[in-house]
Order: sequence, then C-alpha cells, then structure tokens
Amino acid sequence: MEEQRTRNCGGPPWARGGPPPLRHWEARRNNARVPWPSTVVLAVFVLVGSNFAAQGQHREALDAFARVLLLAGPAFLLLRNRWPVVAVFGAAATALAYFAAGYPNGPVFLTVAVGAFAAVTSGHRRAAWWAVGGLWVGHLLIAHWLYADLPPHGDKAAPWAQELVIAAWVVAVLAASELVRVRREVWARERIERAAAEKRRADEERLRIARELHDVLAHSISVINVQAGVGLALLDTNPEQARTALTTIKAASKEALGEVRQVLDTLRTPGDAPRAPAPGLDRLTELVEQAASAGLSVEVETDGDRTALPPGTDLAAFRIVQEALTNVVRHSGSRTARVRIGYAPGRLDLRIDDEGPATGSDAGGSGNGLAGMRERAATLGGTIDAGPRPGGGFRVRAELPVRPKETM
Repeated sequence: MEEQRTRNCGGPPWARGGPPPLRHWEARRNNARVPWPSTVVLAVFVLVGSNFAAQGQHREALDAFARVLLLAGPAFLLLRNRWPVVAVFGAAATALAYFAAGYPNGPVFLTVAVGAFAAVTSGHRRAAWWAVGGLWVGHLLIAHWLYADLPPHGDKAAPWAQELVIAAWVVAVLAASELVRVRREVWARERIERAAAEKRRADEERLRIARELHDVLAHSISVINVQAGVGLALLDTNPEQARTALTTIKAASKEALGEVRQVLDTLRTPGDAPRAPAPGLDRLTELVEQAASAGLSVEVETDGDRTALPPGTDLAAFRIVQEALTNVVRHSGSRTARVRIGYAPGRLDLRIDDEGPATGSDAGGSGNGLAGMRERAATLGGTIDAGPRPGGGFRVRAELPVRPKETM
C-alpha cells in the first residue's frame, strides 16, 4: 500500500521524504532507543537560559506554569525518534503557548528546532514545515495584533525587524535539516548500490563456478560412461581391453576430481590464488587423448600465427572445445570430429565439426552445454553459432574477441 501511495504521488520517492529503504532503516535504528541524555541536557539549558532571558528583558521570574511549558517541549522531544510528527507539533504548540502567556523570549525555540530537525531527517518534511510555519504565523499574530488582549498588560507590538530575524532563523533551521536529510539519502542510496553490486558479483561468481563444474563433470562423466560400457562388454571376452577401459576411467575420474577440487578451493579461500593454473588451449592434446579413449578420433587444425591469449579467453576457448567434443561423444553417431582454431588480428575463431547423425533428442542445441558455451562467449563479448551442417552432422562455431599480447 505504501508503494502504491508513493507511485500515486508522482516524482521520485526522495522528493517526499526519502526513499523507502532509508525510511525503514532510520525507523529501525531510531525506534530502538529514547534520546534521554540529549533531551535532559536540552531541558536544563532551556530552563537556565530562560531565567537569564527574563532577567535580561527585565521581566518577573518565571512562575510554575512557565516552567511546566518549558519542560513540556523537551518532554515531547523524547518521542522524536518513534513519533517525530507528534514531537515537532507538540514542541511548536508549547512554544506558542509559552509566548502567548507573555513570558519572555528565550531558548524555548530550540525545542522546536530540534523537533523540526528530527521530523525532516526522518522523512516527515511537510509536518516539520507546517509546525514551524504555524509557530511563526502564530508568533506574528500575537506580536502585532493580539498582544493587547494577552498578558502582560500594557505590552507593545514587537518591531518588524524582530520578525525578519525569526523568519531567517526558521529558514536556517529547515535548510540545515534538509541538507542533512539529502546527505543521508545519498549515503543510503550508495549503500544500496554497493549491496546490489556485491550481490551481482556473487551471482556472477556462482554462475562461473556452476559453468566450470558442468564443463568438468559433463566431459569426464561422458568419458567414464563410454569406457564403462566398453569394459562391461569386453570383461569376459577381452579382459586386457577391459583393463585398459578401467585404467581410462581411473585417469578421467582422477583428473575430474582434481579440477573440481580446484574450483571448490576458490569457494573456501576466495582471496588466495589457485594452486594450479586454469586450463587453456595448451592442454588441447590432453583433451584429444581423452576423447580418443572414449572412441572419438579428433583432428586438430590451426590457422594463423598463434598468439598468447588472456587467461579468461584461453579458458573459455578450452571449455568450448571440451563441451563441443563432449556433445559429440554423447549425442552424435560420428566417431570422428575436427577442431579448427583460427588466430586472426583481434579475435580467435573456433570451429568443431562432426559428421553425425545425431542420436539424442537434444542435439539441436537446447541443452545446458550449449547454453553454457553461449554464456562464456557472451561474457567476453563473443558469439556462438551451433546447429546442423548443410551436408549433415553438427557444427559449433565460436568467435572470441582477443588482443594478442605476443607471438609465440
């Protein structure tokens, strides 16, 4: 309901007393305590200062009713953290009653200033303006039109220069309150923006780790699955080849565990450098050997002058080739694949082809593997194009922007 009212009023929320996050944060903080110490100090100052003001203005000593009014203002200020509107109107009303009773001017107006400050900074700007404005108008009426009918008898109209001083005092108090309010809102927005940025970074890190785990596990489990099938089929007829399949399973699982441990180490100690370097295209030979152990023959072709790649681009290229070969093993009837790596000024081109036919229902590119490849490429500002080839089979093409650092 509050949000609906905010939208109906029009304009930014801080133009009407601060954004909701700031108001809620201030409410939780302020409602937790009653400002006893500052209020007691203010009450003592107002009582002592008013006595001195009475002597300086050659008035009689303050009576009991005057002291009650002087203490009533600070009493209302005890509510300024929980109910700032009640506090500012109560302080203004007691100050107006004090002045209407003919008591001398003095620091009683400080209670109104403190109440207005609390109301403005807590988001109740209109209440503060109405309370202070009403006090000033009431003072104007009493000092220039109603003074003859109010005590003390024989009093004269106040000089107009005094009203200008009071008006300047009112404007200064409200302007200072508005300045503090604006600064608090700026700080609150900055806190919200920092929290949102930290949440985005955390989400991006979780997504990166999820992609890494998917790529590592999908590839290794595919190799393990194929070799397990081979081992089971040859366990009785060809034990030696079955032993080779089990050896491949052991090596693939060990490597997968090592890469998973490396990824999880970044969660436990995010500030530490990884113990092992992230994989890149320099490990393409290992990837080809793993694919061969799964029964897939991979041909690798390189075009252009090979250049050193930034770590992020190198890792993304390796994972894209790894995921593409994993998809060939899992979803294609072809036992051969071709990988072409093209180095060009400002970009890296990857192309992975197989001759098909597809054996899985998700070979058209709707799986998580292809989605992960597209996310990796998009993170670097690159593109992924995956789909059936005109002559049959499947093709994955990736273009990654890169700034070559040096010729290898």
